[in-house]
Amino acid sequence: MISSVLPTYSRAPMQFTKGEGAWLIEADGRRFLDMGAGIAVNVLGHANPVLVQALTQQAQNLWHVSNLYNITQQQALADKLVAATFADTVFFTNSGTESCELAVKMARKYWYEKGEKERVEIITFEGSFHGRSSAGIAAAGSEKMIKGFGPILPGFVHLAWNDHDALEAAISSKTAAILIEPVQGEGGIRPVSTQCLQGLRALCDKHGILLILDEVQCGVGRTGKLFAHEWAEITPDIMMVAKGIGGGFPLGAVLATENAASGMTAGTHGSTYGGNPLGCAVGCAVMDAVNMPEFLDNVIQKAAQLRQGIANLIDRHPEVFTGQRGLGLMIGIQCKVSNLEVVKAAYDACLLTVPAGDNVVRLLPPLNITNDDIAHAVAKLDQAAATLK
Repeated sequence: MISSVLPTYSRAPMQFTKGEGAWLIEADGRRFLDMGAGIAVNVLGHANPVLVQALTQQAQNLWHVSNLYNITQQQALADKLVAATFADTVFFTNSGTESCELAVKMARKYWYEKGEKERVEIITFEGSFHGRSSAGIAAAGSEKMIKGFGPILPGFVHLAWNDHDALEAAISSKTAAILIEPVQGEGGIRPVSTQCLQGLRALCDKHGILLILDEVQCGVGRTGKLFAHEWAEITPDIMMVAKGIGGGFPLGAVLATENAASGMTAGTHGSTYGGNPLGCAVGCAVMDAVNMPEFLDNVIQKAAQLRQGIANLIDRHPEVFTGQRGLGLMIGIQCKVSNLEVVKAAYDACLLTVPAGDNVVRLLPPLNITNDDIAHAVAKLDQAAATLK
C-alpha cells in the first residue's frame, strides 16, 4: 500500500523534533550536527532568535494578503535586494523552482517584445540543477531528471561542462540566454572559475544575449560574498534566488535589470503566496544579518578552518577521500568509496551531510556555525571515515 506521503524521497531513518543553532535533536534524543542546513537553507541555523522574532511579530499582525495590494514587507525586502545587488527590480516566489520558471519566461518574453520571436533557446550545462518543474528538468536535461516525464519542454541547448569552444559554436540567432550556476550544487560543488564567468559575461555582451545566474544554492552569503558572482566582479541580467534568503521559511526571488525585465508587464506573471508578509519579514531579517561585511568575512574565516580540517582528513584517509573543492561554506569532498556510504557512516556518527553528483559529499553548514562545531564536524567525519577502511 502506498504511503500517505507520496514516496518520492529515499528518506534516512531519522525524525527530528527540535533544532538549536547547527544542531538537530532526534525524536529519540540523539543530537546531530547539521552540516547540510536543510540543503543550504538554514543560513542562520535552526530556531535563530532573530528570525523567530521577525516571524512571530509579523504573524501577530498580518499573515497573507493578495498581490492585488501593496505589501509593506515585500517592498522593504525588494528595496534591500536592489540596494545590495545589480538588480533594478525583484519578483518574489516561494522556491527556487518557481524562480527558474520566471527566469525562463522573462528571457523569452524579452526577445518576444523586441520582435525576435525565434529567440527562445537557452543554453545550459551538464551537471546543472534548476529545480523539478517542467522548465527546470528541461533545462538540466539529464536522463535522471527527464525520464518518464515527456514530452519535455523544448528550447534548451545542453552543453558539456567547461567546453568553451562548444559554447561559442552553440550561440545562434535563436539564442535568448545562457543559464548557469556559479557553483554547481547538485552536480558536485563545481565552481565556475572567475575567468570563465568573466568570459560568459563578455560572450553575452558580444552577442547581445542575456546572462541568467542560478544562485539558489550558492547565494545569500554561502560563498563569503552576498552572491557568488561577485567574486568574478561581473553582474548577470537575471538571477534566481531562494533557499538561504528565507532562512528556513519558503521564499525565493528573481532579480533582474530593468532592461531584462522590460517584457514583464502587468498580467504576465503572478503568484498567490509569493512575497507574502510572513516570508518577506523573515527575508528582511536574513538580509540584515547576512549582508554585513563582518558577517561575510566570518564566513570566509570559517570556510578556511573547515577546508584545513578536510585537507587533514584527506591525508589521513586517502582510501576514502580524494580531494575537495568549493567556495566559502559550500564544500564538496570527493570520495573514493561511494559517497552514499560516507553519508551513511556520518549518520551513524550523528553528523548530517548531503550527497551530490560526481561522487561528492556536500558540506553546507549554517553560515554562523561556531569554530567548536566545525572542529566537531571534522572529528565526526574522521570517525565515519575510519569505519570505511
